Amino acid sequence: MTGSEISVMVVDDHPIWRDGVARDLTERGFRISATTGDAVSALRISRTVHPDVVLMDLNLGDTSGVEATRQITQEIPGTRVLVLSASGEHADVLEAVKAGASGYLVKSASVDELVDAVRRTSVGDAVFTAGLAGLVLGEYRRMAVTPDDSDPDPPRLTERETDVLRQVAKGLTARQIANKLVISHRTVENHVQSTLRKLQLHNRVELARYAIEHGLDQEGEAPPD
Repeated sequence: MTGSEISVMVVDDHPIWRDGVARDLTERGFRISATTGDAVSALRISRTVHPDVVLMDLNLGDTSGVEATRQITQEIPGTRVLVLSASGEHADVLEAVKAGASGYLVKSASVDELVDAVRRTSVGDAVFTAGLAGLVLGEYRRMAVTPDDSDPDPPRLTERETDVLRQVAKGLTARQIANKLVISHRTVENHVQSTLRKLQLHNRVELARYAIEHGLDQEGEAPPD
C-alpha cells in the first residue's frame, strides 16, 4: 500500500502539533481523512470516514485517548490505531496496547520514523518506539496463562504458520522473519494474514499475545492441537 492509498486521521488536542503532523504526512503522500482534538469526535468521525490509521494522542481532555482507542478498535475493525504521545511511561504504553492500539510512538520520533510507522501500521505491523516492544512482550509473558484445553475445535496452523508465529512472539518484524526463515517478505505477510484469520485476531499485537500465552515464544514448542 503506497502513501497515497493510506488514509489517516490525526487526533491531538494541540492544534499546532495536530496541523503539523497532518502537513508532514500530506507532504509524504498520505491522505488525511480528518483531524480532530477530542476523543468523542474522533470516534464519531471514524465511524463515518473509516480511516486506515488513526494517530492518537492520549491526553484528550474528559475522555482519554485510551478509551477512544478501545472504542474505535472495537467498533471499526478495519481501522488501526497508532498512539503518538509525549509520554513514554510504561503504564501508558501497556494501557494503550491493552485497549487495542497496534503500536506506540513517542513524539520525539523523527518525521521519517513517523512515516515508516504509519505505513507499517496500515499493513498490520506492531510498531513501537525502540525499547517499548520488549516491554509489551515482557508484560504478555508475565500475564501468560495455560491454554484452555476445553476448546473442542482449536484452530489448526500449518508448520510454516507456526514458525512465523514463533518469530512474531519474539518481536521480530516481517522483514526480520523473512531473513531468518529464508522466505520472502510477501510470504511472511501471507502467513501472518492467514493466521490472523484462523485465530480471529486483528493485528500483530494480538497475535504476539496469543503466541506467548500458548508458549510459542519458546523454541521447540508445538502449536495447540
